[in-house]
Amino acid sequence: MSTPGAAVPGSDALELPPFSLDVQALDLGGEVKAVGLELVETENREPVRGKDAAEIWSAVFPALAASEPYAVDFFSHVERVREFCKMRQIALRDAAERCVVLPQPNQEQLRQIFERFGGETFGFRAGAGSQATDAALEGDLAKRGLDAYQAAYARYTFCAICEPEDGWVTLLSESLWPSEIIRRLRPAAQPFDVYIARPN
Repeated sequence: MSTPGAAVPGSDALELPPFSLDVQALDLGGEVKAVGLELVETENREPVRGKDAAEIWSAVFPALAASEPYAVDFFSHVERVREFCKMRQIALRDAAERCVVLPQPNQEQLRQIFERFGGETFGFRAGAGSQATDAALEGDLAKRGLDAYQAAYARYTFCAICEPEDGWVTLLSESLWPSEIIRRLRPAAQPFDVYIARPN
């Protein structure tokens, strides 16, 4: 949903959608082009967590990637990630000593990933190069965590730092601006009754 709300019958009040996804440009300094996505409960502005968040984020990311390939990057708790993927038959590639890559998980697998690892920080990248080994980036992820994306995101359509516990995603992209992100997200968010807004 992308309208502010519907009038409550017999009342002047608006009935707002339960969730809001705020999309806004971020100033990270230098030449870094970034957009913040914040998923919150509309009424109390608390981050959306758990199953609701997992369902929404798992629909959002394939929509952002559009028809391009994508991958999920983990640089911590990799043993837990390996075990989780093995049990659910999710494809995984060991990229570096402390980095694993999940190439092209489907939406249901993404939902499971966001639900299981909602308390962790992990990465998501989309673009033609996301299915091939990117030794420079993956080695850097193992050493520096998701700060490694700042030097690499221009090679991809976008790189995203996912912090589901906080309801927050930082999307680094040379080509996706807030208006294009919102255009891509509207159809994916509609089944979840999410109000997409640009706060600024």
